[in-house]
Amino acid sequence: MIGETVSHYEILEKLGEGGGGVVYKARDTKLNRVVALKFLRPQLLGSKDDKDFLVREAQAAAALDHPNICTIYEIDETDGQIFISMAFIEGVSLKKRIQSEPFDLEEATHIAIQVAEGLEEAHRKGIVHRDIKSANIMVTDKGLTKITDFGLALLAEDAEVTSTEKIIGTPSYMSPEQARGDSVDQRADVWAWGVVFYEMLAGMLPFRGERPAALIYSILNDEPTSLSQVNAKVPVELEWVVNQALAKPVEDRYQDFAEVLALLQSPSSGLEFDSATRRLFITPPQPSIAVLAFEDMSPGKDQEYFCDGIAEEVINNLAHVGGLRVASRTSSFSYKGRREDIREIGRKLGVRTVLEGSVRKADNKLRINTQLINVADGCHLWSEQYDRELEDVFAIQEEIASRIAQTLKVELTEEERQVLEKAPTQSIAAYELYLRGRQYFYRSKRDSIDYALGMFARAIEEDPEYALAYAGIADCRSFLCMYFGGGQSDLEEANEASSKALELDPDLAEAHAARGLAESLSKSYEEAEKEFEAAIKLNPNLYEAHYFYARTCFVQGKHEEATRHYRAAHRVNPDEYQAASLLGFTYKTMGEAEKMERAYRRSLTKIERHLELNPDDVRATYLGAEALLKLNEREKAMEWVKRVLAKERDDPYTLYGISCIYAQIGEIEEGMYYLERAVQMGFHHKEWMQHDSDLDSLREHARYPALVKRLEER
Repeated sequence: MIGETVSHYEILEKLGEGGGGVVYKARDTKLNRVVALKFLRPQLLGSKDDKDFLVREAQAAAALDHPNICTIYEIDETDGQIFISMAFIEGVSLKKRIQSEPFDLEEATHIAIQVAEGLEEAHRKGIVHRDIKSANIMVTDKGLTKITDFGLALLAEDAEVTSTEKIIGTPSYMSPEQARGDSVDQRADVWAWGVVFYEMLAGMLPFRGERPAALIYSILNDEPTSLSQVNAKVPVELEWVVNQALAKPVEDRYQDFAEVLALLQSPSSGLEFDSATRRLFITPPQPSIAVLAFEDMSPGKDQEYFCDGIAEEVINNLAHVGGLRVASRTSSFSYKGRREDIREIGRKLGVRTVLEGSVRKADNKLRINTQLINVADGCHLWSEQYDRELEDVFAIQEEIASRIAQTLKVELTEEERQVLEKAPTQSIAAYELYLRGRQYFYRSKRDSIDYALGMFARAIEEDPEYALAYAGIADCRSFLCMYFGGGQSDLEEANEASSKALELDPDLAEAHAARGLAESLSKSYEEAEKEFEAAIKLNPNLYEAHYFYARTCFVQGKHEEATRHYRAAHRVNPDEYQAASLLGFTYKTMGEAEKMERAYRRSLTKIERHLELNPDDVRATYLGAEALLKLNEREKAMEWVKRVLAKERDDPYTLYGISCIYAQIGEIEEGMYYLERAVQMGFHHKEWMQHDSDLDSLREHARYPALVKRLEER
């Protein structure tokens, strides 16, 4: 075709070809510009429906205007041949670059960020590429990256491409859901982006197989070789980002590229972009650590609460060190009792160091062993054994935190030193009682909350100035009020205890969070938000501050803000199901159907994992039933509802949730019965009920106004 004129394009030279078609360099004689023309192989188009699909995709892609997306000018047909005219890019494909020379970390990350920015724009316009791969990414001599072939994923690009009605894409870059033939969304592009990023950093693909079937098996079942093993220069922060992009369950993957870019461009990533030179530099990132739950080595194996408490206090101490990034308690403690390589734990948590330890407590004697481990090579940075009296436990915790800061070369401010040296109480008896209470509080059952309340009260008897114990009492009273039908007296005590905690220690993040929750339940929303902001500033890893801040925003109808704080809660505690579930609920209220479905699928995965270990958790079960219902699995949802009712018929929050489920399936009388029962048993969140779109079908019921009036009179 060289030298011929097709339509108004003069063919200049052949640029290349693949399974999907042939690409030529051409001159647009009308506009006198150089373009790239892609002629599509007729046998791949098949039916008229295929052609119509291609035209619609190309038209949508032509509307994209972004510096990292190759511009499509037009799609046309002449002499039975369909071709696409697009911008001609002076450069080389990323695939050829990878084959010819290795990438340094800065250039690979710079390219990955540009691709992410281009895909974020496409997804924002509702366009999913479906076939992101290194061959579809062009790099110019000036370092600009361009994504090509938007709208062409239906077509085979190489001999290895599989193209059927359902499986679309290049196998090496296919997400698990694509390989299974499931429907896909933008998270398939997130996966493919992760494959490309891995390919640049490692110089090879993460999943391989001699035949397509073996390759697909590897994608569905294998974990890629650790990046840092292939390329020792890859920092754990980048490896963590790639690993999250390559999470096989779509719910565990980044949900969109806004999440990806927020992580890559955060100060803790160690990435610095110079806008003047368009260069990206990897600087020494902020030191980071995960503190695992300490192992109980006591003779009676009955000191789990004490071991957890010591590790948690070390986490809280380190969280006050400004130059150190600390993994949250829940994320670190999720590895409790699991024999897993410390290096793998560190990579999964995205930290450079891991602290593990053990505690032997017998009478008044205490032995604590600690080891700080470098994730990169698994070697000990230091280890220490403390043989002390029980009364020295606070000094030991301070020594551990200070030694970690010293080893990681984090310079402490005078204020930070004072925080580390500050003991939460002078009473060991009070401390032990507080730790017992906190252990039960995390179980979130009515009898556990009552037990925790008793432990916190006894701790205060031992030390009337124990701020953490007052914060614990406030949280217990708030939880009784929120979840278990507590009354006005519980709310008053929550306010009183949280105020006392702040009076005793104005710099205690837990006290601000407890005060924020009490203020929110008292409908003093502006004050509540101030307290949550203060708590997050003092401890950005405090899950409760993010989670209850989100709930506070929701009851005020501030849905965008609620989603932001639910997402923050999820980042802090990726294994917790409630934030993901209520994020889905908030998206439903906003009418964001696709985002709602993604959030509910993510929450259901977490709920199922949680129920494997906690099969009697009623709250998790009914939230799982609600997720199933939202995902159109009605029969399974109602099976879960029956499981809930078999275990719990008096808990007001559970009854409210059951009412929501019946209301959504059109069982109006059943829904109204359980809503009235919930109010009868103590549910009193009028604002939540009024903003809850799940109850819309009940609002015209004759008894609904009386129920609202009853709540108003409380």
